[in-house]
Amino acid sequence: MTIQTTTHLNFRGDARAALELYQSVFGGHLVITTYADLGMPAEVPGADHVVFGLVAADNGFRVMAYDIPGETGGSIVGGTTTRRENNTTITDQALFVSVNADTLAEAQGYWDGLAADAHIVEPLAASAWSAGFGMLTDQFGVTWSVGVTAA
Repeated sequence: MTIQTTTHLNFRGDARAALELYQSVFGGHLVITTYADLGMPAEVPGADHVVFGLVAADNGFRVMAYDIPGETGGSIVGGTTTRRENNTTITDQALFVSVNADTLAEAQGYWDGLAADAHIVEPLAASAWSAGFGMLTDQFGVTWSVGVTAA
């Protein structure tokens, strides 16, 4: 039996924009279903928000997202800034999304796409365990760990 896990991110109104960014970075197809698509009257606030969202790419990248009903103000739920302090990572986020590439060039492409308006926690650079590793919190509050798979 094969098991596939998919990260599911919970937003406060930014799910569509986040999914569109992730599709632009990782490729694949984008599926968005709004609350209005499932019958919520269009005049109800939040009807245009995402109830089901998915980016799925042939390279294996998958992420799901939705907007919590009645929540506004953007940013991922639990999305606070992660930071480096005294050579350690300090955060109160429940999760990071980790993406590893086969080459530094591939990792750099993902990094560059995610880095727009992001908070850089640790720049993408060679590390003791990898030809490239970096961490950032994107414009939507999601912290990404981007690295190169060790040989």
